[in-house]
Amino acid sequence: MNKVVSVIGGDLRIVKLVELLVEDDFTVYAYGVENSEDLPEGNSNFIKCDSVKQAVDSADIILGPMPLSVDRKNLSAPFSEDKIQIIDVIDEMAHKNKTFIAGKITDDVAEKLQAGSITYIDLLKREELVVLNTISTAEGTIQLAMEETQKTIHGSKILVMGFGRVGKVLAKMLDGIGAKVSCEARKDSDIAWIKAYGYTPVHLSELESTLGDYDIIINTIPFLILDENRLKYVKKDCTIIDLSSNPGGVNRVAARKLNLKVIWALSLPRKSCTSYISTIYSRNFISYIKRNIA
Repeated sequence: MNKVVSVIGGDLRIVKLVELLVEDDFTVYAYGVENSEDLPEGNSNFIKCDSVKQAVDSADIILGPMPLSVDRKNLSAPFSEDKIQIIDVIDEMAHKNKTFIAGKITDDVAEKLQAGSITYIDLLKREELVVLNTISTAEGTIQLAMEETQKTIHGSKILVMGFGRVGKVLAKMLDGIGAKVSCEARKDSDIAWIKAYGYTPVHLSELESTLGDYDIIINTIPFLILDENRLKYVKKDCTIIDLSSNPGGVNRVAARKLNLKVIWALSLPRKSCTSYISTIYSRNFISYIKRNIA
């Protein structure tokens, strides 16, 4: 089995992955994570690269960030001072029989990868890895809620807006630690499942009439739902946590005017990547690589 991989960019999950790969006797070449304090420095199986070219040329498997990019131009590389342009990485990999693994690969990037005859895998289209990412998002959200509120989660009235993957896992965890969980949805089928799970259902059309009831509101819906009009119904001591991607699901300008506490918690799996969460995630990633790539 080929046990050589390269890493370019990435967050704490990637750094933990590097550590575990080295422990599993992989040789890891890395570029774009040089400012992390958690790299296995001094281990002969870990090599810092001076350029994208060195990282690409050193291995057939190239691991990129998840998500791949924040600005659609550069790789997500919070542990690097350098801007790593996506197109530069693609150009280096083109026509060299490389496999590129990252998350949230956009259609335009996918087209460029295909044009360069680069095999690519989008992690966020792998259900087993998406579930792990969802778990870490839910755990990080609960951690944030504990830190940012004065009440215990147990007994708090919490509204989870949206009943997708994150909403389902989050509601289950909150219910498990004693929160009084309500879940908002617009589909009748989701409302039925919310009832079946034992949570209090809130249809989107009835949202305004319940917003004043909650100690914590957690939004997972990727479009503006808590607009200025709806925010007027939220009680002043409520904490709102918005998990949705840019531009977010909460009118933050209106919230400031109303003196409401809003936390826009982007990239929670990265920020809340405790050793437990990241180890589970990375171990499953390694198993995936061994089964399907290496």
